[in-house]
Amino acid sequence: MAGILSVSHKDLAQRRKKLRRHRQMKIIQAIWRTVAISSLAGGLLWVAIQPIWVLNAPKQIVMKSGDQLLSEAAIQSLLVISYPQSLWRIQPSAIAHSLQQQPIIAQASVSRRLFPPGLNIEIQERVPVAIAQKPKAQNTATDKKQVSVGLLDASGVWIPLEKYTLVNSSVKLPTLKVIGSPEQYRSYWSQLYPSLSHSTVKVTEIDCQDPTNIILKTELGNVHLGVPGPQLTEQINVLSQMRYLTEKINPSQIEYIDLKNPESPLVQVNQKNQKLDS
Repeated sequence: MAGILSVSHKDLAQRRKKLRRHRQMKIIQAIWRTVAISSLAGGLLWVAIQPIWVLNAPKQIVMKSGDQLLSEAAIQSLLVISYPQSLWRIQPSAIAHSLQQQPIIAQASVSRRLFPPGLNIEIQERVPVAIAQKPKAQNTATDKKQVSVGLLDASGVWIPLEKYTLVNSSVKLPTLKVIGSPEQYRSYWSQLYPSLSHSTVKVTEIDCQDPTNIILKTELGNVHLGVPGPQLTEQINVLSQMRYLTEKINPSQIEYIDLKNPESPLVQVNQKNQKLDS
């Protein structure tokens, strides 16, 4: 019996010794993990604060629009960034938001680039659908009206021509022209332009200077739409139905087409109104 009790005590002592060693190993491993993580974090912090991670010039920024790389001049015209600036202090979301405030840009995404240090920016530009002329302040010296030329997209956003051509020097400009102050036609542009873009009659100019009478310059001649309203789409549809008008009337005899009442279109010919079947 004594021998059995003696063996049991030894076995228990060995187990306690193994448990102590196991606990010691776990403590040592935990200490090493803490040291390793702290060293790694310290190393990353040290690397992050090195002078190399600084934005010093626009040449460190890569800005793309689709497959096209923008020039440094274009980047400087679109971005307002002070140099030098720590790459880690730059907020990509704030830069993307500021870019989207530019009339030429519809969407923007910005990310930091570590090797080499800099920024990667991708933009989606607004697509101009018309050349727009709006009046400027009258020149009192010459007593002549001056105009400012820009571009319009399908939603009616005004895009400065010089900024657009700086970014897209080789892009062909639209042929449609709009005359008048954007404030005059902004409320109905999103209705008028889609209708015109689907019209079978080519429209080259929209004159919005008179708010009581919108005038279209078309291949059939000038078209008077009157005060813009909910009937705009119907008016353009009626215009499309009149595309064969020149086969019945000599274009040189047409002074203008009156579509103020789309249910009863009129053609001014030689100072006489000739009613057409709608």
